[in-house]
Amino acid sequence: MSILPYLVAGWLFLAGCYGLATSRNLIHAVGSLAVCQASTYVLLLAVGYRRGGTAPVFSDIRPGSRPVVDPVVQALTLTDVVVGATLTALLLALVVQVSKRHGTVDPDELRELRG
Repeated sequence: MSILPYLVAGWLFLAGCYGLATSRNLIHAVGSLAVCQASTYVLLLAVGYRRGGTAPVFSDIRPGSRPVVDPVVQALTLTDVVVGATLTALLLALVVQVSKRHGTVDPDELRELRG
């Protein structure tokens, strides 16, 4: 078992958080959030990986005769991709509406949104 995928997931998460914290543009913030989301893909795939594992199709072999990868983790990763794409599309649509209404995508210039 290698620690490299976990390090990559952590690095992606920290890079996305840094981009989100230093963002001076709403579009950049949405992209940084997407990078944070990508770290969860890597983490889920690292958790479900098995060395020498094959696809979990048992039509031609006996169950338990060879190691197989966990299909639940793969399904969760695909669900995570769909949710991430939907969230990114929704946030970008909101950024377009903010840009149309206020004429800027700089969060510091959006004084009307402050409480």
